[in-house]
Amino acid sequence: MSETRDLLIELGTEELPPKALSKLINAFEIGIEQDLREAKLGFEQIQAYAAPRRLAVVVDGLATKQQDQLIERRGPALSAAFDDQGQPTKAVQGFARSCGVEVDALETLETDKGAWLVFRQEQKGAETSAVIGDILQKALAALPIPKRMRWGDLPGEFVRPVHWLVLLFGNDVIPLEILGVSSGKTTRGHRFHHPEEITIASPQSYAKQLMDDGYVVVDMSERQEIIRQQVVDLGEKLGGQAVINQDLLDEVTGLVEWPVALSGEYDRRFLELPAEALISSMEEHQKYFAVRDKDNTLLPYFITICNIESKDPAQVVAGNERVILPRLSDAAFFWETDRKQALIDSQDKLKTIVFQNKLGSVHNKSERVADLAESIAKQIDGDESLARRAAMLAKCDLVTEMVGEFPDLQGIMGRYYAQLDGEHDEVSEALDEQYLPRFAGDKLPQTRTGQALSLAEKIDTLVGLFSIGQPPTGVKDPFALRRAALGVLRIIIENNLRLDLETLLTSALNNLGDIATEKDCVDAVMQYLFERLRGYALEHGYQSDVFEAVLAMKPTAPIDYMARLAAVADFRTLDQADSLAAANKRIGNILRKNNAEQSGAVIDAQLLIEPTEKALADKVKSVQTQVAPLLAESDYTAVLTELASMRETVDAFFDQVMVMAEDVAVRENRLALLNQTRALFLEIADISLLQA
Repeated sequence: MSETRDLLIELGTEELPPKALSKLINAFEIGIEQDLREAKLGFEQIQAYAAPRRLAVVVDGLATKQQDQLIERRGPALSAAFDDQGQPTKAVQGFARSCGVEVDALETLETDKGAWLVFRQEQKGAETSAVIGDILQKALAALPIPKRMRWGDLPGEFVRPVHWLVLLFGNDVIPLEILGVSSGKTTRGHRFHHPEEITIASPQSYAKQLMDDGYVVVDMSERQEIIRQQVVDLGEKLGGQAVINQDLLDEVTGLVEWPVALSGEYDRRFLELPAEALISSMEEHQKYFAVRDKDNTLLPYFITICNIESKDPAQVVAGNERVILPRLSDAAFFWETDRKQALIDSQDKLKTIVFQNKLGSVHNKSERVADLAESIAKQIDGDESLARRAAMLAKCDLVTEMVGEFPDLQGIMGRYYAQLDGEHDEVSEALDEQYLPRFAGDKLPQTRTGQALSLAEKIDTLVGLFSIGQPPTGVKDPFALRRAALGVLRIIIENNLRLDLETLLTSALNNLGDIATEKDCVDAVMQYLFERLRGYALEHGYQSDVFEAVLAMKPTAPIDYMARLAAVADFRTLDQADSLAAANKRIGNILRKNNAEQSGAVIDAQLLIEPTEKALADKVKSVQTQVAPLLAESDYTAVLTELASMRETVDAFFDQVMVMAEDVAVRENRLALLNQTRALFLEIADISLLQA
């Protein structure tokens, strides 16, 4: 067994972007791991560490050298390697030269497809210390850094200036110069508590030394849990519960090395403002956590995370209380200013805001959405006039002072302002619900007006962008069309709305008029939606072949699609499923091969000869009668259960009847019988696509 040692890599920098820290360290860990595997360097495990001024990985049990490898290159076939006189051909001579050997040094490889000449050579593995430099360089180059910077006249570019590099393999430093610094075994502690250098004894002591001596909690997940627990405990001491926004928690974790939670207080008069406005102000500008009571009412406290253990925490709290006052005062000013006019009075200002160059202003979009929302409301038993009113108010809060300062409050402030204006409750609620779901797993709009508005908003955006030839690409989706598409599907499916996608998309396209240049965009958007629906279905436990079986029938109503999926999923658990799926596949192949696929095929009873084909014809007729009312009720599970009873009759038919009879009339009649048999299943799905 080869010798192993532990490896520590730490890159010390100026403070890294806190919102990007998690992404950076994840990419760094993955890069090091992949590159070690590519280099054939075995290891036990890898642990990543990250703090504001460092990225690090510790690799346990890393092999001290690469594994020796047998290099094998296949050359010409033996039959083509020598001429009739037994002399090597030019092909084999060239191959030998490329390998750096004579033809005599080549070996023969026997395979099922013949014999080949090969070159084999054992390649000795390099020492780990000799290849780590390249591995580190490659991992750093692959980090997701949008804009790299250069500092002074030093070589290399990185997201922030680099000040030190620890590269410790066991007890030995691997010498390396990178990004203007030379490797060593000394790191640095907290900028204020322990600015002196710390000599790392071994890779395994790294995290503990920084914690005990350097006042740095270098494990990012551990640091986040410390912050979370401190915030929770302090919220309870204040008589409430801390509002912990995961994005804020992630950001604060990226800001501090030694977290210390402190609480402060602000004037109760600010509690007259909407809670969301206060929370947004605290989180966005100050990185504070708000506190609510047991009734979910905001309390006049905040919790801040310091990066230092102050000898006089009261002074720190007082400073934070001074800083928060002007921020909350600004929010109060925005609130009072916005309330001086009705929300609807801001509508004309939307004409000056461009939604998209070709699709016009936000006001233009609002008018299109109003038409579509009104139509959707009618289809889902909502109030058409409320849907239109909500659509015309939907974007008015974008030009308010509050949303201008806190964009994340769009929709939320619209709801508050509409309530103050005396708008209908459902209209007010819809202004917030239009943005739902905001993220994966988020709640959905519950009011009919909110559902109609949210759907209309998202569908107009989808069709609009596709209609001008600007669908999302693999890396660019500036209008969040993926999220919009999944939102459309979730709203329809999870609210059990009987809506047809093709109808909605066509209406949206018609609203665009001459703007649309891609007239076939409805098909493109449908395909895009079905791609999202596939992911949704797989997440909910449906198998890919079940999805494909239903997709073959191209149902355009999501509720209908999901009902078919459930029915087919149940069907495939039946004993008869595999046999009937195979029979349907056989029927499909026969019909396609003979260009005999047709709907409405008619069976001539006089041409039925064999007992088993008569039995199948009778069974088809009987089942048609049985499933007709079930299909009318879209009870697909019951339909497929009934169709499962056909297995023995279908199997007997194929066992005893030759479909391609010499008599043309008999043959065509049997093909008609197969068409009718297959048509019964195609009312729901193409079960021939089910995998055994």
